[in-house]
Amino acid sequence: MSIKKDPKETIKLSSEEQELSDALELAVDKGCLTSIPNLDKERAFAKKAARNTLRKDARVNLRISSLDLERLKQRAAYKGLPYQTYIAGILHEFAAGHFDTK
Repeated sequence: MSIKKDPKETIKLSSEEQELSDALELAVDKGCLTSIPNLDKERAFAKKAARNTLRKDARVNLRISSLDLERLKQRAAYKGLPYQTYIAGILHEFAAGHFDTK
């Protein structure tokens, strides 16, 4: 199934995304969803947390092999990202414990 954002644009969903979309639609239809109390306060808190999490306030210089750098640049290009952003994302995921280091 697909979601239509715009008559010209259709987004294809994975089976997991479709399952979530269907569950959300069902919850809305049943009236199971409620508004968040103090929405403005919660939104401000989330924005502040995002700013603090995503702030880049330190510079790192490191030396890696030219082959590794070229491979990272290729992977970044494949994802449509600047290579420095891609590398920063990998380091962030590692620091957050999202990579298995065993």
